[in-house]
Amino acid sequence: MKIIVTGSSGLLGRHVAGAFVAAGHEVLGIDTMAPKTDHGWVHVDADLADLGLALQLIRECDAVAHIAAIPRPTGKAPAEVFKTNMALAYNVAEAAASNGVKRFIYASSFSVLGYPFAEKLPAPAYLPIDENHPIGAQDAYGLSKWLGEEIVEAAVRRGVFSAVSLRMPWIQTPQAFFETVVPRRRLQESARDLWSYLDARDAADAFVKALNWKGDGHLRTFLSAADTYSEEPTETLIARAYPTTPVSPALPGFATVIDNGHAHATLGFAPRHSWRDYEN
Repeated sequence: MKIIVTGSSGLLGRHVAGAFVAAGHEVLGIDTMAPKTDHGWVHVDADLADLGLALQLIRECDAVAHIAAIPRPTGKAPAEVFKTNMALAYNVAEAAASNGVKRFIYASSFSVLGYPFAEKLPAPAYLPIDENHPIGAQDAYGLSKWLGEEIVEAAVRRGVFSAVSLRMPWIQTPQAFFETVVPRRRLQESARDLWSYLDARDAADAFVKALNWKGDGHLRTFLSAADTYSEEPTETLIARAYPTTPVSPALPGFATVIDNGHAHATLGFAPRHSWRDYEN
């Protein structure tokens, strides 16, 4: 298949593009910057916030993986984060719809729940998080991810393509984990992350599985590593940060608080990588 990956030079994007290439697909990567390392796909420099460019480039392909976005509401004005992410989501989805793409895969985020950037941190309605948990976005980034899903839903409603939205926590690699996560997990602020992460290789595998999904309509599902990024037991973390949140079933040991059951049932997704196997 021919697949277009937006944001293909970023951390998640380059893993996804590489996974598609490894699976035997032809990949066109679109980003505002070239990849920093050798890659196995065709690259085009373009800012897809320009609808004209999106319509020109997103064509003659079987599927689109839309990853390009400002990845957090920090370091830029919230209005810029929201405006950019909304323009990218609309333009890429509209171009895909107009040019006959059959499968659209959207890099959403567990930030649709409000984590970790909410001004008023909400306690989870229950744990573990699953596909039925209420949406709770507050900040510009989380709101842009939630409304991005709604843009995808609107296109699916028109019958132009089927879609999968993957709601992922903090994407990590063995190279970055100990520098980025270890200092944060010692802080109370780690509760804002739900102590959750996803290895970039597992995230990329989920995109390949989303490409092969046999369903119709719009599938929205959460993904996570099988464990938390913490060295403390999960039940201890929950009792300290969210003591009134009901937990069922129990989460023994270092179990993740994001349920992968729905992703496994629909996509066959199962995380294979844990930070506990990373070499420091």
